[in-house]
Amino acid sequence: MPPLPSTLDEETTSLISSAHRRQKDISDFQIPRLRTCADGLATQQQLAAELREDLDVFARQVETLDIAVDDQRDERDRRELREIVHELQCSLASLRKDARTALLTSKRAIDAKQLSKREELLRSSVLREKRTLNEKLTEDALMKANNDVTETLQRTIGLMQGELERSVLSTQLLDSSTAALRSTSSTHDVLDGLMVTSKHLITALEKSDWVDRLLILAGLALLMLVVLFILKQRIVDRGVRIAFWWMRFMPDFSGDEALVRMERADVL
Repeated sequence: MPPLPSTLDEETTSLISSAHRRQKDISDFQIPRLRTCADGLATQQQLAAELREDLDVFARQVETLDIAVDDQRDERDRRELREIVHELQCSLASLRKDARTALLTSKRAIDAKQLSKREELLRSSVLREKRTLNEKLTEDALMKANNDVTETLQRTIGLMQGELERSVLSTQLLDSSTAALRSTSSTHDVLDGLMVTSKHLITALEKSDWVDRLLILAGLALLMLVVLFILKQRIVDRGVRIAFWWMRFMPDFSGDEALVRMERADVL
């Protein structure tokens, strides 16, 4: 008797098909790819991240189908969807376990590959060291002689550089001393000119000072004469007039004396 056709709705059927495709891709492609990865930790981490992302998407699809069990119309559809969800949950757990196993296998392969590379590098480095040791043994004498000659030349060059630096320093000191002497000479000339000019100015100021003093003394003398004249007019002359005011009332005999003198002259 053939199996009865499924009566699940189209959305649930599409989600189941998508979950089965993702399950097949994870089990047939991604897990084997991660298991055989030995290129390096960066590639392994990238593949592991892609696998974890697809496992999370697959887990969300299974969880969505599990929630949709109670939304089915009849008991037959619920029982059928519950069996599918159970199978997918078992498959999810198995895929997670296989993913962890594949990651560990890849890690062991990468470690083994790196270890072999390290051993090869060590063997090649040992061979190179032996070869270079033989070459160094044959070249040590020549290198020692070259080093001695180089050190002697370096010491000679160092002495020559020291003498050259001292001569340059002496030349710079001489130039600076010459410039200082020139500056001092020019400053002395300027100060000499300033002293001559100051001397002339001081002489002129002294002459002007004497003239000013004479003018001030003359002014003071004139002022004193004016003051004395004013005091004479105000005090002495007025005092004399006040003292002899009574003489205004005395008779004037000067006219009679003049007539007498004229008469005597006529008689004679």
